[in-house]
Amino acid sequence: MRSQKRGNNRPTSVVAAAFILLLLAAATAGCTGTERQQDGRVVVAVTIPPEQEFVERVGGDHVLVVLLVPQGADPHTYEPPPGVLADVAEAEMYAAVGSGIEFELAWKDKIAALNPGMLVVNCSRGIDPIATGENGRTGTDPHTWTSPRNAKVMVEEICEGLIEVDPENAGDYRRNADAYLEALDTLDAETGVLLAGSGVTTVMVDHSAWAYLARDYGLTEIAIEDEGKEPSPQRLEHLIMQAKEERIRVIFASPEHSTRSAEVIADEIGGSVVTISPLEKDYLANTRYVASAFAGSGSP
Repeated sequence: MRSQKRGNNRPTSVVAAAFILLLLAAATAGCTGTERQQDGRVVVAVTIPPEQEFVERVGGDHVLVVLLVPQGADPHTYEPPPGVLADVAEAEMYAAVGSGIEFELAWKDKIAALNPGMLVVNCSRGIDPIATGENGRTGTDPHTWTSPRNAKVMVEEICEGLIEVDPENAGDYRRNADAYLEALDTLDAETGVLLAGSGVTTVMVDHSAWAYLARDYGLTEIAIEDEGKEPSPQRLEHLIMQAKEERIRVIFASPEHSTRSAEVIADEIGGSVVTISPLEKDYLANTRYVASAFAGSGSP
């Protein structure tokens, strides 16, 4: 039912050496995971905080979640400590984002090697990816979860995965998932009405994390970063001109990244910087906050 095919990463010698140490740590530090399994709960590993919310809402009291990339960390660069990987070695399921997020590209094979019997769920399965890349470089935007419509797909995948590893509690998982999906339906409708009525058509962000939300609700996202790097002086000048032409008054910045360029542009246009994060655990409240911030970012 699910593909568990994993890509071929080529770790450097340093990473390879570190991974050997992590394997040893997992083998000798598994008591925590064993204690967790004794209480009857299903141990589920997830990559980012929004997925933790999804799994906990679907799994309820039946699950215990191991979060690999904690709140405030950057999943593009974060490396998990040995203790967390030791807990993953005891997990029955890994809910991977599955969208090409850098953390998973670097660590998914290593995590799977820690626990070969673990079910790996691709939460982004079936989501239409957004292509990225310039100058001959191609890829897909990994931030699939930022649109409520995609979140519904991810919740369904998580529900199916939990039923597969714990069929005894399938009824509870289905009921919990249906209740949360109803909340996501409401969020979807509210977001659509709010953004459609705002008159805002373009948002400028420091890091391109909101393209899926923008696509689903009729916005254009302008990213300050250039292929994950700070913009050149020439690009920064172009962005300032673009912000003025689009009558943009708010530049959105992520707390996981530098706000320096966002502040420069905001100063030049007489605007302000507002911080939003795609990695907050409380998905419903955070998405409402982001949608409201986007809706209120137009010219007075």
